[in-house]
Amino acid sequence: MWGFTGILGKLIPLDSLFIVWYRVLIAFIVIGGLIIFLKRPYKLNSKKELIELAITGCVVGLHWLTFYMSIQLSTASFGVLCISTATFHVSWLEPIIMKRRFSWVEFILSLIVIFGIYYVCGDFSTIDVMALFYGLLSGFLAALFAVYNAKLVNSMTPLKITLYEMLAAFVLLSIIILAQGKMSSEIFMIDGTALFWLLFLGVFCTAFAFYAIVDVAKHLGAYTVALSINLEPIYTFILAIFILSEHEVLNTRFYIGSLIIVLVLVLNAFVKSIIKRKNKRLNKMSES
Repeated sequence: MWGFTGILGKLIPLDSLFIVWYRVLIAFIVIGGLIIFLKRPYKLNSKKELIELAITGCVVGLHWLTFYMSIQLSTASFGVLCISTATFHVSWLEPIIMKRRFSWVEFILSLIVIFGIYYVCGDFSTIDVMALFYGLLSGFLAALFAVYNAKLVNSMTPLKITLYEMLAAFVLLSIIILAQGKMSSEIFMIDGTALFWLLFLGVFCTAFAFYAIVDVAKHLGAYTVALSINLEPIYTFILAIFILSEHEVLNTRFYIGSLIIVLVLVLNAFVKSIIKRKNKRLNKMSES
């Protein structure tokens, strides 16, 4: 689902600020309706929970905003590739926030991902540099909310987390729009095609996908989730070739750098599997 998000940033003829504004608004309405339909609890237990969800929701909103700014300045493929740097930030953020042991394996694999990004960015124009800046900032913000959601999901349901974070993101983006003097009736003057893509983005690529990833983080942890999300560029590359014909503007360096990142994904799964089997053997030996 998230593989479509970069494509939609090119297909929807709106400024990145309004795309994200519609995205979180639609997601909030869908999640709210689902909570009412399923009769799930939505009330928070404390002001602390409200503050944590509000801050994380603002981070989510800024992540998507900088993500689409990067895409609109460059290509959908490049924008999602920058998100791969999230694993690097998660590797040092998670031990601090989640109080778990620092993993040199995760850190080294993340550095290889950074090298993949660096290799892609061979010869950049001024606009490309701005796209890179927004893309890398988006990757850091993605890591930040991934780690905090992995922590929040231990005390709250994924539906509740998604509901309040989408609301917080909507409020923040509304304030930005008002501050820039862009709030007018023109925001709602969109054609049927744009509305269809916005609904697709808000319902499937945001409400459903975000809820699912928050739930998965409870079982896999923030780093593995972030590394798995690095497959998003692969899906986007394939979609961009057929929908946006981006293969015509992507060079060999781009594909080599992308291959490096994919190999890191495979290597991570292999290393984690070995470590898991080793820990199981040690646990059995200690029990016996």
